[in-house]
Amino acid sequence: MVVITQRGTDSIGTYEVRADGAFGAPRMIASQGPTPYGFAFTSGGTLVVTEAFRAEKGAAAASSYVIVDGSLDPRTGSVGNGRSEICWAVVTPDDRYAFTTNFADGAVSRYAIAADGSLSLEDATAGIAVDGMTGLRDEDLSSDGRFLYVIDADHGRIYGWSVGAAGTLEPVGSWEGVPSTVAGLAAS
Repeated sequence: MVVITQRGTDSIGTYEVRADGAFGAPRMIASQGPTPYGFAFTSGGTLVVTEAFRAEKGAAAASSYVIVDGSLDPRTGSVGNGRSEICWAVVTPDDRYAFTTNFADGAVSRYAIAADGSLSLEDATAGIAVDGMTGLRDEDLSSDGRFLYVIDADHGRIYGWSVGAAGTLEPVGSWEGVPSTVAGLAAS
């Protein structure tokens, strides 16, 4: 299955991938909140989607969906984090947590993912780059899930945190010199 978010129409589309690699017809659903943006799957198929709420200050949220008969079925409606302009999501390898970046205010939020795919906010400010400063965008976890890295594209930095067993984040440093044209980040 391939998933796309359509922030302009507040919808999420899924496409079945056929054996020959071609897409089947799209299946569209309304997102649980406005401006669906970044997303990540758990290994069991739960989809965690960030919702930027049209950049409304303090209105960022995330929701979750499960796959039922080839379609997305909402599991958790919008769970706000009180932050602004939520961007990307990444799920830990053990499927217990989703980390989201908040572009407008320098925070990384942590959501817990239950076995049934439902979400709950655990810490709106699990990691802080520079509180209140714009710039946090793309993020990724190391393949073992021990470290989280986030791009601060506005200020040309990468921030890093170690990830504790309970999903806690401890800063490990920040590094400058990232080009102003940076758009994405991947970790291994």
